[in-house]
Amino acid sequence: MKALIIDDENKARRLLKCIIEELCPEITTILEAPDLEIGVALIQQEQPEIVYLDIEMPEYSGLQIVEFLSEEDINFQIIFTTAYNKYAVDAFKISAIDYLLKPIDKTELQSATKKAIATIKKSNINNQLNDLKNTFKQLSLNKIALEVPKGFIFVSHEDIVLFEADGMYTKVYLENGDTEFICKPIKHFVEQLSNLTFFHKTHRSYFINLKHIKELSKRDGHHLVMSNNMTIPISKDKRNEFMTIIRETFNT
Repeated sequence: MKALIIDDENKARRLLKCIIEELCPEITTILEAPDLEIGVALIQQEQPEIVYLDIEMPEYSGLQIVEFLSEEDINFQIIFTTAYNKYAVDAFKISAIDYLLKPIDKTELQSATKKAIATIKKSNINNQLNDLKNTFKQLSLNKIALEVPKGFIFVSHEDIVLFEADGMYTKVYLENGDTEFICKPIKHFVEQLSNLTFFHKTHRSYFINLKHIKELSKRDGHHLVMSNNMTIPISKDKRNEFMTIIRETFNT
């Protein structure tokens, strides 16, 4: 069985690895990552069964891991590790996801690992992580909260022209001409606005507001011109679906 340790402290990773090697013989491969971004990449490449995940890390909290993974990537069990007892521990328990308080107790780690292995064998992990997503999902009515360096700005759904992926960040283009650079992947917004039928993903890098389409061209492989005059490609694998949506939405 393969495991991954994600922790920004090298000493903490080494200590955890030693305990796992000593007490958890079922785990034969132990990978390490110093931050969430590298950890997500390793999850996608190596597909570990168990992830030991620190919560307090620079740049991204361990709690944000569910924002960066697609459903096909979610096939592992998480054991959170933290030096702080202030987090929503009860929420983790409800989702059948274990946690360990630092400094790590050997017996507790062994018990948590055995529980994770048993859970992997008998339960639907997708449902567990979806419960966790719902626990931390931001509630919204007709506005979305965009976290910017100075705080939050609250934007009406209809004022958003489109979202553009930029690595693990997202550019949000607004009707007033402003562009906000948000420290979240586009997947976060796709999931957050999934109940709104006028938002649609035309390409892996673009999530658009149908109300802001100005032109649809079938030339040069199909593309859209938005109300802000940006040209947006339509992926080949999404064209038929998108054309159906256009016909149904605009009664063409």
